[in-house]
Amino acid sequence: MPLLAIETTCDETAAAVLTRDRQVLSSVVASQEKLHARWRGVVPEVASRAHVERIIPVIDEALSRAGTGRADVEAVAVAVRPGLVGSLLVGLAAGKGIAAALGVPIVGYDHLAAHLYACRIAHGAALTYPCVGLVASGGHTSLFLVHGPLDLERLGGTIDDAAGEAFDKAASLLGLGYPGGPEIERAAAGGDPRAQRLPRPLANDHGRLDMSFSGLKTALRYLVQPPGAAADRPRPQGRELADLAASFQRAVVDSILAKVELAIERSGCDAVAVGGGVAANTLLRDDLEALARRRGLRVFIPPRSLCTDNAVMGAIAWERLERGDNDGLTLDVAPGTDRSALHRRR
Repeated sequence: MPLLAIETTCDETAAAVLTRDRQVLSSVVASQEKLHARWRGVVPEVASRAHVERIIPVIDEALSRAGTGRADVEAVAVAVRPGLVGSLLVGLAAGKGIAAALGVPIVGYDHLAAHLYACRIAHGAALTYPCVGLVASGGHTSLFLVHGPLDLERLGGTIDDAAGEAFDKAASLLGLGYPGGPEIERAAAGGDPRAQRLPRPLANDHGRLDMSFSGLKTALRYLVQPPGAAADRPRPQGRELADLAASFQRAVVDSILAKVELAIERSGCDAVAVGGGVAANTLLRDDLEALARRRGLRVFIPPRSLCTDNAVMGAIAWERLERGDNDGLTLDVAPGTDRSALHRRR
């Protein structure tokens, strides 16, 4: 009997039906990109209201595509941390309602651990532990020492903006669309990544595994709109736009790669698991593969469909269910960031 997994941590309403052997019977994702495009970023209240409208149709569609009736569901898995509180509560309420009606267990899962578990879904037993885990997305850019699917030890992460958020803001500065990551990548094609000398904050700080993207974003702003320049200064176009986008993308990827390499050196691990929406970036994927070849490492990256938010990665709930562990209907959400104590070793 299958597992019904629900994901509503931010602005994607998603549900998936998954077998015990981690086969995907269905996966449905309702994007909110068009809703948030006018603000060039996620508006929490808008996101939560959209989840309310979409959650039941998305679940019903996932069950229909899987050829599974609600009565066939063995358990319900719901992402409960970290994330936007309103968004999380919509998914949890739906999950609790289904679990209570069917009399089946409910399991709360960690969104960041699930992003890394997407590598296990994609690559199976080839991914072994311990390994270094990188989660790079719109809300998180963090490094973990992954002792097991449910056992994450936080090593470091961004002290300000996440990489995905920095891409969104950079795209806005350059007059590009939302979400910013794919827009920056498209604009950077044919650009010179060394055209502008943008900073790599903390990249050369070998004493810590933290990252910073706020100063990089500010540096780009001053290139686009120098202090004292006219407010109606034209947006970059053509080659100038391509060079700025390529330089910014290169700086973000360099900053991440520097800390991944440091984490490998400190941990002694020979494997890296990568997850999150920014992991869909071609330059980051290529550079991680190059790092693997240079250092004799194994790098595991899911297909792009499993990098952005989805419910397939909710298959991580089987790790608890198979050992007889689940949560009751008193389960609650834990919004916030990956800095919380929820990410210490258990």
